[in-house]
Amino acid sequence: MSKIFYPGTFDPITRGHVDLIERASLLFDEVIVAVARSEKKSPLFSVEEREQLCREAVSHLENISFVHFSGLTVNLAKDLGCNSVLRGVRAVADYEYELQLANMNRAMMPEFETVFLTPGENLSYISSSLLREIAAMGGDVSPFVPANVMAALRERIRG
Repeated sequence: MSKIFYPGTFDPITRGHVDLIERASLLFDEVIVAVARSEKKSPLFSVEEREQLCREAVSHLENISFVHFSGLTVNLAKDLGCNSVLRGVRAVADYEYELQLANMNRAMMPEFETVFLTPGENLSYISSSLLREIAAMGGDVSPFVPANVMAALRERIRG
């Protein structure tokens, strides 16, 4: 059985994230969405809320599971019994950073493999941090996030 995990803060989960999860679900028997605690990024939603939003956004897929984590990706890989990680790459700058991470992870765990997928070209410019900023300023981010996420953003920003 092949499995891969996809770590991220998913604050919020975007249509780009969903696209990558959907495509990975066709390539692997199981995709584990690993929601990072990452308090240093001051997430808009709690880890539990982010997981729930992710669950709802990919509820149409059957081979997806979820975990929370903090710490090193290679430690999570060992805990999950999984040696493949999915990373999304939108641009050359992403690739350079992700390549450095992939090489470091492989240095710490030689059997560790990073699988790079690019989002659809209509989704390649979307980032969670940019969407949070636009939403906080009253901009419409509905084309870039699933409907459940849009509703949660509206509720959170209104206070």
